[in-house]
Amino acid sequence: MSEIAKKIVTSLLSTRDEKPFVVVNGNGNSTIILTCEHAGRAIPESLGDLGVNREIMECHIAYDIGVENVAKQLSALLDASLVLQPYSRLVIDCNRPFNAPDSIPVSSDGTNIHGNLALDDDSRQKRYDEIVQPFHEIVTHQIDQKLVAGLIPILISVHSFTPKLMVDGQLRPWHMGLLYNRDDRLATDLQKILNNQHPRLNIALNEPYSVSDADDYTIPVHGEQRGIPHVMLEINNSEIISLVGQMRWASILAGCIKEWLNIKN
Repeated sequence: MSEIAKKIVTSLLSTRDEKPFVVVNGNGNSTIILTCEHAGRAIPESLGDLGVNREIMECHIAYDIGVENVAKQLSALLDASLVLQPYSRLVIDCNRPFNAPDSIPVSSDGTNIHGNLALDDDSRQKRYDEIVQPFHEIVTHQIDQKLVAGLIPILISVHSFTPKLMVDGQLRPWHMGLLYNRDDRLATDLQKILNNQHPRLNIALNEPYSVSDADDYTIPVHGEQRGIPHVMLEINNSEIISLVGQMRWASILAGCIKEWLNIKN
């Protein structure tokens, strides 16, 4: 068997599967670069249903509910490029380092992911090489394009969170969290603007999560390591289940980001 034929046989993704990234408005004029690592629910055909039922694929453990449309509308309102990941985080989490324990989760919020049990090293590597790596190569390309043009790119990673986890049942009362690791400047600036423009919203820093080198990829690698302004947005998914909610939050965020850009310019 030729090397080319062998590669086709051993590939995770086939020509019938979706590409591992979707670029929206790739030539947008804004210095903002949006990413959405948990936008989709696709599963490669070769993996079947991952051993989970359809209802699970509608839940927050499979993808970030409502966030794809928020990100697309935000891209349009800001004229910003957007890179979306169409594959479910249950296949492999595009915002995790390869060796993170939950990069390919065997369970999530009390649900066992049977198709991820006892994976060999080759199977894990294929998921990373064919889904995660191409996504981040495109993000790198988008950043490089801005830098070559003499612009300072601003990285905003868009996510949503569930208002209550099954495993502990504790309510998460925030409307949105602004997440960072070592550099809090963009997060704190946006919090101030949001508090001024929308004082009734509960906007928190590093809630319900925080960013770290061990548990995150996009912000540490594309933001911190490249020394560009960055923030991760975590929107309460109860706010963006409907189209109305998605449009509202895209408008809120676009307005605040534009004000921040005006202040900095």
